[in-house]
Amino acid sequence: MNFTKAIVRKPSPSLEKGLTTAKLGLPVFEKAVRQHSKYVQTLKRLGLEVTELEASDPFPDATFVEDVALLTPHCAIITNPGAPSRKGETKLIEPILKSFFENVEYISEPGTLDAGDVIEIEGEYFIGISERTSAKGAQQLILILHQYGLQGYTVPVQDGLHLKSSISYLGNNTLLATADFSNHPIFQKYNIIEVNEEETYAANALLINGKVMVPRGFYHTVDQLEHAGFEVEEVAVSEFEKVDGGLSCLSLRF
Repeated sequence: MNFTKAIVRKPSPSLEKGLTTAKLGLPVFEKAVRQHSKYVQTLKRLGLEVTELEASDPFPDATFVEDVALLTPHCAIITNPGAPSRKGETKLIEPILKSFFENVEYISEPGTLDAGDVIEIEGEYFIGISERTSAKGAQQLILILHQYGLQGYTVPVQDGLHLKSSISYLGNNTLLATADFSNHPIFQKYNIIEVNEEETYAANALLINGKVMVPRGFYHTVDQLEHAGFEVEEVAVSEFEKVDGGLSCLSLRF
């Protein structure tokens, strides 16, 4: 799918209070701001019109806008994040989504869903059941997708924060994935490039209008992608990695 627009939110000084399991130390706010700015510049250079939302200090994780909404060709779906500290972020994103989408749907209690657990592959939606996304939330999403003629399937997430922490769609029937998902039966109809054990963070890549954005510094993954014929854009996101964030987390593309 080609994108024309993206929504991002600037990081807040409260980023260092963000949820994390990474054990990589605290993010440096000034460096995070520079990295986020370059991320936005890259999106623009790849052809996207970017809407930049202001930082929200009460919500340290709000810069990870992908988790609070799933955007489909037919509707926007506002999620119900699994982390209690993030639930208020849905109210922040709602007005901007309503300015772009005529149809806005919602995931509600008792279901929880982070859109970082949802990967779309050629019109099919795979939903990770994780610590943040419950079976009830996934079922709500599947029912919403059905209303618009779309299909959804659930996939258990054993390791990693979200499904998309471990797998990305690169177009051309090709996935970039960690070992856990490269062997999963539901994905065997795809060509799979498996990231090595030392570079699992690079499995969260981002296809933007024919080019693949990957986090900077994961040289083996870059070599694999270029050998497979992909054009690669490396983007530094080390400060967001410290709070469990990846490339896809930082924007909503549509």
